[in-house]
Amino acid sequence: MGESVAEATLTTWLKEVGDEIEMDEAVFEIATDKVDSEVPSEVDGILVEKLFNVDDVVKVGQTVAIISTDGDAPEEVFIKEEAEEQIEASVQEIEETIVIAKDSVQAPVLGQSSTDRFYSPLVKNIAKQEGVTIEELDAIPGTGKEGRVSKNDIINYVASRKTKNKAPEVVLEKVSKSTESIPVSKPLVNVVKPAAAETNKAAETNKIESSSGHEVIEMSRMGKLIAKHMVDSVSTSAHVQSFIEVDVTNLVNWRNNVKKAFEEQEGEKLTFTPIFLEAVAKALKKYPLMNISIQGDTVIKKKNINIGMAAALPDGNLIVPVIKNADQLNLVGMAKVVNDLAVRSRNNALKPDEVQDGTYTVTNVGTFGSVFGTPIINQPQVGILALGAIRKIPSVIETSEGDYIGIRSKMYLSHSYDHRVVNGALGSMFVKAVADYLEAWDINRDF
Repeated sequence: MGESVAEATLTTWLKEVGDEIEMDEAVFEIATDKVDSEVPSEVDGILVEKLFNVDDVVKVGQTVAIISTDGDAPEEVFIKEEAEEQIEASVQEIEETIVIAKDSVQAPVLGQSSTDRFYSPLVKNIAKQEGVTIEELDAIPGTGKEGRVSKNDIINYVASRKTKNKAPEVVLEKVSKSTESIPVSKPLVNVVKPAAAETNKAAETNKIESSSGHEVIEMSRMGKLIAKHMVDSVSTSAHVQSFIEVDVTNLVNWRNNVKKAFEEQEGEKLTFTPIFLEAVAKALKKYPLMNISIQGDTVIKKKNINIGMAAALPDGNLIVPVIKNADQLNLVGMAKVVNDLAVRSRNNALKPDEVQDGTYTVTNVGTFGSVFGTPIINQPQVGILALGAIRKIPSVIETSEGDYIGIRSKMYLSHSYDHRVVNGALGSMFVKAVADYLEAWDINRDF
């Protein structure tokens, strides 16, 4: 779980009692407020007991399940399974007995038939329950032996009286104790179970349509947590933004020249993200009062520079894995960590501790084509930097021989900071330091 994680919610059991489990096979899933994870077994064995239910909150260190490593589950496990099977079989038998008894018990006389036509107890019961009079029964064409009205005949007749969209069903009432002991034989009839309608209704709960035809979609658990986190941040911090335009022409040209050799030598793709994070780490080291958090009326100056990297998930949500001690990594090390966290973020394979303890956050809005943005601070941090899209634009170039217009690669940096503790000067100087580092990129540097 990681040192900074104290508890998690058990969201799904992947194994049932009695199941065989192999070492490293996932047994259940847990969720913290930032990430979902599978918990694997440390041994081979058989699951013999679950100590928590789905949605229970489990403290770190608590025992969640018991696995037998003797090769066979304890006898009580199989006894429990056998008992459950017997109970299920008994329930089915009782349901059948109820229907059989209903078919066998003589129903109250509906009335004297004018034609002395014979009606079975089942047909009479259905007629009584559905309010069909003896005159109506006499008028129903029978398809049974000697023209008798069968069960299907009465059901079809009842269905024809109802609306077209309502399915026919047999209403089952409780049978009195006096009929439970009646010895009967099993009839060759199909029982229409009301539970089927309930099952179909439950299947539709995931998609709800309003009267106007709009689809109503419930927010995911992570979506709800993100929404609350964002609202809490806006209500907590006094958000102020500073924007700065950066000429990254030299940086873009350098990356284009070395990215192929970088991948061949290091086995990693060189994106712009680790380059930007390197610049942010250097700026945080220069301005340590941006690497702080607020606790009540006190300011905590962080010892380590841990940069959070906002990553988009396939479902549209965001997660922020943290690069620990980012200022101690060179560009190769930064690229390896960034690529690893990005891949595992998309595959929902992050560990809970890998999304904790960030001291500053960077988000790349340029990935989605945005020129700049106004990001919301990731509490309890005091700053967040948004990276805009890199674009080729006409620009004034100053030289010793005069100014001229040229094509340059430029981008915007958007810095949001907490004005309660970060004034405009510090907020602007910090983002300017990031820009200066990127603009002064050495086109002759190695990796």
